[in-house]
Amino acid sequence: MSSILTNSSAMVALQTLRGINSSLEKTQSEISTGKSVGSAKDNSAVWAISKVMESDVAGFDAVSDSLATGQAMVGVARTATETITDLLKDIKTKVIASRDATASTTKLQNETDELISLVESTISAAQFNGVNLINSGTGTSVVGSIDRSGSSVTANTITIDAQNLNTAAAATAAGQLAAGTTSGTNLVVVGNNNDGAVSIASGAGESFGLSAVAQDETITVTLGDQNFSYTVTADDVAAGNDANEIALSNLRDLINAAGITGVTALYDPVNAAGELVVDNQGADDINMTVRVRADGAGALAGLNGFSITGGTALADIETMINASIDAAAAFGAAESRLETQSDFLSNLTDALKTGIGALVDADMEEASARLQALQVQQQLGTQALSIANQAPQNLLSLFR
Repeated sequence: MSSILTNSSAMVALQTLRGINSSLEKTQSEISTGKSVGSAKDNSAVWAISKVMESDVAGFDAVSDSLATGQAMVGVARTATETITDLLKDIKTKVIASRDATASTTKLQNETDELISLVESTISAAQFNGVNLINSGTGTSVVGSIDRSGSSVTANTITIDAQNLNTAAAATAAGQLAAGTTSGTNLVVVGNNNDGAVSIASGAGESFGLSAVAQDETITVTLGDQNFSYTVTADDVAAGNDANEIALSNLRDLINAAGITGVTALYDPVNAAGELVVDNQGADDINMTVRVRADGAGALAGLNGFSITGGTALADIETMINASIDAAAAFGAAESRLETQSDFLSNLTDALKTGIGALVDADMEEASARLQALQVQQQLGTQALSIANQAPQNLLSLFR
C-alpha cells in the first residue's frame, strides 16, 4: 500500500544517512586529533588505562629531572675528591722531600700549609644547591623510580652515602690508652690519654691497653710507615662483649697479616682490659704510635696541625690519600649508577609512550580509506533520500 503519511523508504534512507554521518564525524575526529580514543565515551576501558600510563610517564619525567640533579650533585663531589687526591699527593712529595738532610723543612712546611689550605677550600666549595657530600657524614637520597602495583604507586630512592673528608680536629674520644705492663712500659701517653708513642728496639717488644672505647671510635696503630685501624661497631659494645678485647684482637690480626719483617703481634689478656703486644725481632728499631679518635672525625682530620717532619707523617698522608681515593671511587660508582638509571628511565618512558600510542592513536591509513568510503556513502545516502522523498509525488498520477 502506498501512503502519503508514512514514507518507509525515506525513513530507511534517513536512518542510513544518520549512521553514515555519525561514522564520518568519528573518522574526521580521528584524523584531526590523531587519536582513535580521544575521550572516555570512545572506549572507557582503554581510555582509563591510557590515562594511568600517561600519569606514569609524567612521573618518570619528574624522576628524570631528579636523577639529573643527583648526577650533578655527585659529580661535584667526585670532582672535588679527585682534586683533593692530587693535592694530597703534592703534600706527600713535601713529606718525602723533608727527609733529605739538606732540605729546608721550614719552606717545605709553608708550602704544605698552603696545600692544606687549598684542600680545605676545596672541601668547603664542593657543594651543589647547599648539599656538601664531603664536608660531613650526612648523605642524601635521590628519587630513582616510581613503582606501580595495581592502583598504588611508591617512589624508590637511591641513597648517596657521604664521604666525610672534613679536616677539623677530632673530638676527644671516650676510649683511653695506657702503657702496657706485660712487655715494656715505655709507651709515652700524651694528650687526653688518646695518643701514645714509643720506639720498639730490635729484639724487644712494647704493649698497650685500652679502656672505655665507644661505638664508632677508631683505634689506629702506626708501625713505621704503615697504619692499622679498627673502628668499634655497635655489636662490639653490646652487652656481653668486651669491645676493648675485640678491637685489640682485630688490630693484632691486621698487623700480622701485613707481614712486616720481624714484627709480630699478640693479644695478652693479662688484666681485665687485656693488652696488645707488638714484638720486634727485626734488625732495626721501629717506631710505633697509637691513637684513639672519636666518632665523626673526618678522614682528613690528620691535616689539622700536620707536620711534615712528624714521625708518622708519611704513614698519615698515605692513609689520607687512600681515603680520598676511596671517596672518589665511591662517588664515581654512585654517579655511574645514577646515569644508568637515567638511561633506563628514558628507555622505559619511550616504551610506555609506544604502548599508549598502540592503545589510543588512530591508524591514519585506515582512517583515510574509511573517510573516502564514507564520503561516497554519504553522497549515495543523500541521493537515496532524495529519491525516497519523491515517491509520494508519484501518487498524483492516480488522481488525474
